[in-house]
Amino acid sequence: MSLPPCPACQSEYVYQDQSLLICPECAHEWDPAEVAEEDTIKVKDANGALLADGDKVTVIKDLKIKGSSQVIKIGTKATVRRVLDKKDHELDCKVDGVGEMMVTAQFVKKA
Repeated sequence: MSLPPCPACQSEYVYQDQSLLICPECAHEWDPAEVAEEDTIKVKDANGALLADGDKVTVIKDLKIKGSSQVIKIGTKATVRRVLDKKDHELDCKVDGVGEMMVTAQFVKKA
């Protein structure tokens, strides 16, 4: 059975003690169930709905495409391919009529 490495020091010598995992090198203790919940990326759209991979979204504002004269119009539909943990562009989307690009979550709503 393979245990995950220590989140504090990345040591591979982790052992289990009841429900906790313990690192003998740095003495860090953690519950793997809690770490799994913290690792999920939570991105919300303009209305506060959580977005996930595969969701269909609609653009709520005209968006200029950086480095191009093209504009994504209000109401344009897109499919979220991946939700990423970035500060500015959290959504890797396939936008209808434009192609694949990164979009900021605050400018879309769940369709």
